[in-house]
Amino acid sequence: MARRLGVAPATLRTWDRRYGLGPSGRTTGRHRRYAPADLARLELMRRALLNGAAPAEAAEYALRVSADPAALADLELPDPDAVAARVRGGPPGGGPRVRELVRAVLAMDDAAVTAALAAALVDRGVLWVWDELVGPVLAAVGVGWTHPADAGTEVAHLLTECVLTEVVRATPPVRGPARVLLCGAPGERYGLPLYVVRAALAERGVAVRLLGAALPAPALAAAAGRTGPAVVAVWAQAAAHADPAVLRAVPTARPRPRLLACGPGWTAAGLSTRVEHLPDVGDTVGRIVSVLTPAADSPRE
Repeated sequence: MARRLGVAPATLRTWDRRYGLGPSGRTTGRHRRYAPADLARLELMRRALLNGAAPAEAAEYALRVSADPAALADLELPDPDAVAARVRGGPPGGGPRVRELVRAVLAMDDAAVTAALAAALVDRGVLWVWDELVGPVLAAVGVGWTHPADAGTEVAHLLTECVLTEVVRATPPVRGPARVLLCGAPGERYGLPLYVVRAALAERGVAVRLLGAALPAPALAAAAGRTGPAVVAVWAQAAAHADPAVLRAVPTARPRPRLLACGPGWTAAGLSTRVEHLPDVGDTVGRIVSVLTPAADSPRE
């Protein structure tokens, strides 16, 4: 059945558990037996997902239409590329990858999501995947990074977990001392951008000491004092966690580390002149590379 529909077996089980789109009968050995009517409902679910419906909407549509086939004549589905048309600013050639990932995410097909991400990471690198693939896909399905639990929770969580897994897997090892200390602000539990930053820097030969999300301020100060990093970067996704006092607590012993307030949660207001504000992942990666390779900032003769 899964092969016939082109979805993962785990996806069929999820549709059964969440939306009641399972088989109408089971054998004595607990095997799942799909009747023709069951197959029709699943095909309607798949069709609606591919046309951009959210999972709950697609399930409601499948149940309604399968109960009243005459409703098919009155239904107007969007064009198959309607979801991709809502994507913001993808680069030339990015459309097919975006459409592929949108459809996999909406179908809650984690195997297909993982495969699409892995291929793109190999071909284009982590920053391209983050900016031009993952971000547009979330925009296309109506979910943003700033508050990933506000809407489309299941979609955001599925994609987040798949991105984290593949980004960690794609992070190359870097020899040499870690001159960058990277962490999430106290209370900031959304740590995915930290792993994206680390992976992008590793692609550029920069080693990072990553302390994870929601690091308490005393722990950050102690780690900076013990390791003497050249850069301390603190990520805050939400404004509620962007407390300038966290950065003021970093030891100032020479050589002083460069302090970076990273992520959309921060604003320049309230930050000392020692602290640079970098609102997104690409800015953060670029600035850290330039700090560690100052000759790149100097004019060529």
